[in-house]
Amino acid sequence: MGKIDFKLSTISSKVVMAIAGLFLMSFLIVHLSINLLMLLSDNGATFGKAVGFMTTNPAIKIFEYVLFGGFLLHMIIGIIIEIRNYFVRPIKYAVSSKANTSFFSKYMIYTGLAIFIFLILHFTNFFFVKLGWVSVPEFASNEHDFFNMGKHLFANPGFSIIYIICFIFLGFHLNHAFQSAFQTLGINHPKYTPFIKFLATVYAVVIAAGFIIIPVYFFFTK
Repeated sequence: MGKIDFKLSTISSKVVMAIAGLFLMSFLIVHLSINLLMLLSDNGATFGKAVGFMTTNPAIKIFEYVLFGGFLLHMIIGIIIEIRNYFVRPIKYAVSSKANTSFFSKYMIYTGLAIFIFLILHFTNFFFVKLGWVSVPEFASNEHDFFNMGKHLFANPGFSIIYIICFIFLGFHLNHAFQSAFQTLGINHPKYTPFIKFLATVYAVVIAAGFIIIPVYFFFTK
């Protein structure tokens, strides 16, 4: 009975993690779309309007709490599943099945850790400034002046390199996570799986490359 309960608990945890992951992936599309407005040649005017809407709309403010809940849920369950897997199989097999396990599927917890470290840096430099937890930098006009915050930070080669590396990790993480989420939810069929894998690769590349373009642009136009 205990083994059955453990198996059901593991499956349910993976389902919740998959749903939370898909929710976060949909948010990334919106977030990237807004951030790309920084590249318009209007000195951040359009981007500022989008930020103004996002920071004053009551529905968006509620969504922020849901988003944080999704982040925490996804990370906590990911850690729990990793710990469970470790204790269920503490000793690695002498011969591993490399054919069925991709490199990044085995190291999802580590790519996830790299993303978590990036989120701390990202929140410290942007979101916590908006909340008033971190003082407004001197190069920004107010706590919502994310354009000048980003422009200044991306002109720093050290920050830009860290930012780019983290989004490369995110791309690999998303590629596997996208496929894994659909598989966990039971959408795994010879007819659909090849398309899902293709869509996962396209999604991961577009998201990672889209965010990487921003620091590259500001670094070379400083």
